[in-house]
Amino acid sequence: MFSFCRSLVFFCAVFLASQPLFAADAPSGGQVLLPALDVAPDVLIRAVTEEVIAIIKDNQASLSSAEGQKMVAKLIEDKVAPHFDFTAMTKLAVGRYWRDATEDERRMLTEEFRRLLVRTYAQVLLSFRDSTVVFKPLRMAPDATDVIVRLELKQGGVSPIAITLAMEKSAMGWKIYDVTVDLVSLVTTYRGSFASKIRESGIEGLIRELSEKNHQLGR
Repeated sequence: MFSFCRSLVFFCAVFLASQPLFAADAPSGGQVLLPALDVAPDVLIRAVTEEVIAIIKDNQASLSSAEGQKMVAKLIEDKVAPHFDFTAMTKLAVGRYWRDATEDERRMLTEEFRRLLVRTYAQVLLSFRDSTVVFKPLRMAPDATDVIVRLELKQGGVSPIAITLAMEKSAMGWKIYDVTVDLVSLVTTYRGSFASKIRESGIEGLIRELSEKNHQLGR
């Protein structure tokens, strides 16, 4: 499970330095700036990943301090979170119980799940070590609005880890709604524990449990 979380967090963390604009070649030979929502999903992933890997390596020493941990949490909150559809992720993780939740319960579930993931990302990122990312060719129809971006994480001394990012195109650009590491889905991983908690103590119990975990993680 730790290997799964570690690999997952690395790829969530690649969005730390994501930019709202990306450069593209203009007909005149110069460059024009394209809104992020016009960037293909694999281009977005590759551009941000390569930049963030360099940033992480340059600042590795400072990330281990208490202040560094706070900085990482804030960076993830500011830069990673906007690229994820947390409402869709929460709905998928809660499964059939989502329709039984009130609007307030859905809002609180999404908020607490979002905070849990952000805190988890921050903690695991602090243990990051050199890795190499291999980007797989994207198979995507011109009018596609839901795609799978495939990557591979190579770390010294261990077998390569296959990563897939499920992304959907929205009015605000491409958003990640699930991450799979070596065929293990983030959404599926949480779905079982969420269902068990809801059966035991209801949706309110799940919200309470997520809130308590967030407090333990230093929310």
